[in-house]
Amino acid sequence: MSNKLYVGGLSFDTTEETLKELFSQAGVVNSATIIIDKNSGRSRGFGFVEMSTEEEAKKAIEMFNGKELDGRNITVDEAKPLRKRFSRFGGRKRF
Repeated sequence: MSNKLYVGGLSFDTTEETLKELFSQAGVVNSATIIIDKNSGRSRGFGFVEMSTEEEAKKAIEMFNGKELDGRNITVDEAKPLRKRFSRFGGRKRF
């Protein structure tokens, strides 16, 4: 298991500081990031929290998955590695 957690279902009002405060109840938070939409500048409704140990990450999943934060029930799970994306242009190189 990884120390990095996916947090989904976030309210647009949730801040990175709010995430840090909440997850610090489970242990030491190395970082908390909310993903922002490039066009609108608003939250995309999910983010990532990195805990200092795997044990703390497991504890955070148990404590917060399905719990309410800022009026929304959040999903907390182990973050999956990025998958390789294919080009929107059919994989051909454009010159």
